[in-house]
Amino acid sequence: MSLLLTLFSGIAIAAGVVFFIAGSVALLRFPDPLSRLHALTKADSLGLGLIVLGLLPWAGGWLAALKLILVWLLVLLAGATATQLIAERLRREDPPR
Repeated sequence: MSLLLTLFSGIAIAAGVVFFIAGSVALLRFPDPLSRLHALTKADSLGLGLIVLGLLPWAGGWLAALKLILVWLLVLLAGATATQLIAERLRREDPPR
């Protein structure tokens, strides 16, 4: 059972890292700031969620697992809030044509 748990954790963490890399590439490659924000926010949120999922079996107890989940939820909230603030600022600076 431990081998399956280790394999599951490794796959989830590796998938999370792939999403982080994809978000970073999108940040560099996409043409406009709103596309970059969207791709980066979505990829990083999913990437961190997969990494947390991979770390949960090794958390060492309910309290540590709860802390991991709370950190993930706070990052989701902070990322969404920051993205909205940046997008609103961009909208005010560059009105649609």
